[in-house]
Amino acid sequence: MKRRDFLKTTLAAGAATLTFNSVWANSGELMVASTPDLVAVKGGEPAQLLQEALKALGGIEKYVKKGQNVVIKPNIGWDRKPEFAANTNPEIVGELVKQCLRAGAKKVVVFDHTCDNWKRTYANSGIKQAVESAGGVMLPGNDASYYKEVKLPRGVKLKSAKIHQALLDADVWFNVPILKHHDGAKISIAMKNYMGIVYDRPYFHSNDLQQCIADICTFSKKPVLNIIDAYRVLTRNGPQSRSVSDAFLMKALIISPNIVAADTAAVGLFNQVVKMDINDVKHIGHGERLELGTKNLDKLDIKRITL
Repeated sequence: MKRRDFLKTTLAAGAATLTFNSVWANSGELMVASTPDLVAVKGGEPAQLLQEALKALGGIEKYVKKGQNVVIKPNIGWDRKPEFAANTNPEIVGELVKQCLRAGAKKVVVFDHTCDNWKRTYANSGIKQAVESAGGVMLPGNDASYYKEVKLPRGVKLKSAKIHQALLDADVWFNVPILKHHDGAKISIAMKNYMGIVYDRPYFHSNDLQQCIADICTFSKKPVLNIIDAYRVLTRNGPQSRSVSDAFLMKALIISPNIVAADTAAVGLFNQVVKMDINDVKHIGHGERLELGTKNLDKLDIKRITL
């Protein structure tokens, strides 16, 4: 099967797993559509995917108010170009910055605690240029002076963490990961992306990584939205990618305030390319047990959009 035909087949199969409620009442009268719990968009270019997803949720103005300080936390961990799918797509990040500023945000800050050199990573990922061109500010995340100790009373293994001050000062923040394979956590999506807001990450790897990922997500300041970039999906050799052949062009995006549901839906999408048992992604189940969200997508109002 040709790559193009395979993409069409997998996207159709993935979309079939995500259902949404009808806008028509049983009486035949038009219902006032409520905001969906989760939106899945496929078939467009990066900025377009985000635009349509936000529109379906009622617009960016629902989440960002005039005068607010906004933080956007993408995955910018690796010194890789966008085609490697190791970092969040820069066009999605840039478009989100634009949308927040149009809504009246006072300032939009973007950061990550990178694994590679932060200056090279910010530049080569394409995110620095996209953010600054849109009017946002890139802030370093690799110095301990940027972090403050925060208690996590609901954590099982992780009882506190040093969290980036920008996030503590923000009025609202957006969690914007890329969907990708991860050799340690099995898969890296919205919950795993929280590891980029903390300084003391070695503790995670030596004290039950999967549980610590769920624990950090109990941080009291929740993202207003989890925006999962699945434009290019890293199918193997994650988290940093070895070759552009490791990436699969999916042209999709998942967005929801429910982090467990968002990650569950993203695993379903990943499965259309590479098989991944969600039970092996233990931090998602741990997150559900910590009441961070639900894995049962049948309980949710999910809107699917094909562009």
